[in-house]
Amino acid sequence: MKSISEDVFKFFLPEENLVSAEELTSGHINDTYLVKGASDKRYIFQKINKDVFPDVPGLIMNKVQVSRHLHKKHTHLPVSERERRVLTFVRSHQGSYHYWDKNGNYWNVTLFVEKSQNFESVEDKSIAYEGGKLFGSFIRDTEDFDPGKLIEVIPKFHDMSFRFDQFDQALKDSSAKRRERAKNLIEKALALRTEMQLLENLKDDGAIRIRVTHNDTKISNALFDHDGKGLCVIDTDTIMPGIIHYDFGDAIRTICNTAREDETNLDLVNFNKEYYDSYLKGYLEALGNSVSAMERKYFPLAAKTMIFIMALRFLTDYLNNDVYYKTSYPEHNLDRSKNQFKLIDSFDSVMGKVS
Repeated sequence: MKSISEDVFKFFLPEENLVSAEELTSGHINDTYLVKGASDKRYIFQKINKDVFPDVPGLIMNKVQVSRHLHKKHTHLPVSERERRVLTFVRSHQGSYHYWDKNGNYWNVTLFVEKSQNFESVEDKSIAYEGGKLFGSFIRDTEDFDPGKLIEVIPKFHDMSFRFDQFDQALKDSSAKRRERAKNLIEKALALRTEMQLLENLKDDGAIRIRVTHNDTKISNALFDHDGKGLCVIDTDTIMPGIIHYDFGDAIRTICNTAREDETNLDLVNFNKEYYDSYLKGYLEALGNSVSAMERKYFPLAAKTMIFIMALRFLTDYLNNDVYYKTSYPEHNLDRSKNQFKLIDSFDSVMGKVS
């Protein structure tokens, strides 16, 4: 099992002694460890994947700046409770928040949030509701933070025009065999092109404001207490400027699919409107006056758009011979894309016209 070295540990915690380090395997990009010191205090040590993120020090400063801002919003709470509500980054003995090790890897450390739990999927509408409140609170509490202070961690991450450019090139370069197998999905993608670029156009025209956004709002990135109440938003690597619809739509995409993302029995893939309504209720309650009428109007389209962008990305990777996403078998990306397009069909049937 991979572990952390003594020099990494001591850089952040020179007065502590390393007792144990357990790798957490739920993440897909970074290496993460639950670390215990001799004082019995626990920490999360994270090695950032520099092959995915071009500016790791900038990424870490994004996280630190936003966490500092959120701590100021909770000064009414005792420190111990505040550290359960907001990620707390550990400053090294040199005063920095990251360590560049001898192998060229970047590390950062946060306090472990004690007495917490998370969920890989939603199986109860109350969790959807609490998740909505938690991510809505994140948007509300950062609305007075200038997003211009943040770097763009992954350029064009949710840029639909960019994703269509990638798709167009993949379509041009793909084999006839793969194009034929994906023919129906290609036709669906092209038919939705105009509708799926509407949010981007509104953003570019200034009709929807740029905010601090999380950009990875799956339910497993929310911590809950043991009563199922929302505690803390985690995994903030992708914090950057964006529009609220990216966060809302990505959460809905992952919460409201009744099947796993690569389920091949499409009869099992449906859009759970009860979870949508519960998440939206919690989200709006937390946002309060922080959300405009224009933003609210396009929440349903945001959900459809974020489902579509993943359908398009899986399809693009299939046409590119599976060069981006890890696959377990030759048609894996095609099946993932079919899954997301089926979810769009189910969304349309229960939500009706949303643009």
